[in-house]
Amino acid sequence: MADEVIDLRALQSKMTPRVIVIIIGVIIVLIAAFSSFYMVDQKEKAVVLLFGKYNRTAGPGLHFKLPFGIEKNKNVPTGRNLTEEFGFRTEKAGIVTTYARGNYSAESYMLSGDLNIAEVTWIIQYQIKDPKAWLFNVQDQVKTIRDISQSVVNLLVGDLAVFDVVTTQRTQIEEDGRVMMNKFFNEYGLGITVITVKLQKTMYPKGAVQDAFEDVNKSIQDRIRLINEGKEAFNREIPKTRGEAKKITQEAEGYAVERVNKAKGDVARFLAVLSEYKKNPAITRIRLYYEMYEEVFNNTEQTDLIDKQLKNFIPFKSLTPTKKGDDQ
Repeated sequence: MADEVIDLRALQSKMTPRVIVIIIGVIIVLIAAFSSFYMVDQKEKAVVLLFGKYNRTAGPGLHFKLPFGIEKNKNVPTGRNLTEEFGFRTEKAGIVTTYARGNYSAESYMLSGDLNIAEVTWIIQYQIKDPKAWLFNVQDQVKTIRDISQSVVNLLVGDLAVFDVVTTQRTQIEEDGRVMMNKFFNEYGLGITVITVKLQKTMYPKGAVQDAFEDVNKSIQDRIRLINEGKEAFNREIPKTRGEAKKITQEAEGYAVERVNKAKGDVARFLAVLSEYKKNPAITRIRLYYEMYEEVFNNTEQTDLIDKQLKNFIPFKSLTPTKKGDDQ
């Protein structure tokens, strides 16, 4: 106990006013050193405030500022795509996305132009283009974005029939929604640009109406499938039929060429016979006579040609076809 009293007295003797001033000075220097620089990420910009008033905007990198809170920086994610979800909430994104349980029908249920109820869920993706406007022009930026987005989508759905909302006009709603949202955000000076409006689900509310719509949608899909099957059969059979028609045409053309060539050959042979006949009519007449008989009796068997002036049946000419190897 006496040793502790001696140590405390020794420490008190060392804590002179000069030492205290030095310690305070070191602390002030350290605070000034650590509060006089800041880092800005590659996808961010920093808005620097001097006594709470806008002073400048800084880009990515290491920057210096006045210490002790004289200048403060607010980093704004200008290089990232920010997302807002309507009608649902994503709890965990990944290969298997999980969604938060909750009732968001106040966002997703809306009245169509033909006074039917449509369930529409969607997302918007936007980028902050003006960090100063983002921080100072609107008090609650996210709430403003969500309110304007809901108003625009409700307006677009309210101008269309529910069947068009669910089927054919999805892309048009997305494009018109992006244009209208950017127009309103520019008027409010929010400093953002909407990149994408994407409808996630457009359908009738659950129940008998949804079941009927699914039946209609299935019928439409069946019609599309049958049309595609018909086109496939058409594309398969028509080229085949055209090929067969072309083949028949080519065969007919070949037959015509063959007949013409045969006719030309017959004409040439006739002219040749005619030329020989003019040279020696009697001999040519007899030769033609024999050739005619050969042609008439060519398919008969055991037929002999005799002269009627002969008293005995001595063959004048045998008309039986001669087999190969037999003596002539």
